[in-house]
Amino acid sequence: MSQINVFDMAGNKVADTELNDAVFGIAPNTNLMHAMVVCYLANQRQGTQSTLTRTEVSGGGKKPWRQKGTGHARQGSIRAPQWVHGGVALGPKPRDYSYSLNKKEKRLAMKSALSTKVLDQNIVVVDSIKTEEFKTKTIVDMLKALGVEGKALIVTAEADKKVVKSAANIPGVKTATVSTLNVYDILNYDKFIVAQDAVAKIEEVYA
Repeated sequence: MSQINVFDMAGNKVADTELNDAVFGIAPNTNLMHAMVVCYLANQRQGTQSTLTRTEVSGGGKKPWRQKGTGHARQGSIRAPQWVHGGVALGPKPRDYSYSLNKKEKRLAMKSALSTKVLDQNIVVVDSIKTEEFKTKTIVDMLKALGVEGKALIVTAEADKKVVKSAANIPGVKTATVSTLNVYDILNYDKFIVAQDAVAKIEEVYA
């Protein structure tokens, strides 16, 4: 078990805690993390793009000129793909891009991402992340006190509306709960700021 400092929201060290090596101390599997990120991004695609084929473009029912004797190339419809305002040949149609990895791969990818944050010393454990009111300044002050610059992911055990709303206006900052945590967000944000009770919940789920 590796020890890590626990801070309060004012940036003061208040305790030490041990991280479970089965979750935060494995050798990261970069191939699986990559596969999980690609899967996540594919599942975000709406797949609603659509083009009209020659059968779907209005008009073009009549042959524009007779087959022979005009000197023109033969044409059957003014809605063929080579015509301006014609249909699109082999264009995209609505489709589902989503797929999934199996449960073991998902768990290993998540543990690999968490372990990467520990290896890179980009994890910050806070004893409690709470605000008394909806106030952006509270979260801004916490980030300054913790010395966090750049993009940051704030993770709490349960959804806290005040924390979520207070962090929503800060560029490069996102909030998440243990249940909504994913590999893409962990790797995409520079700092992983996690509440102490959320650490316990993560270890409970993935250990």
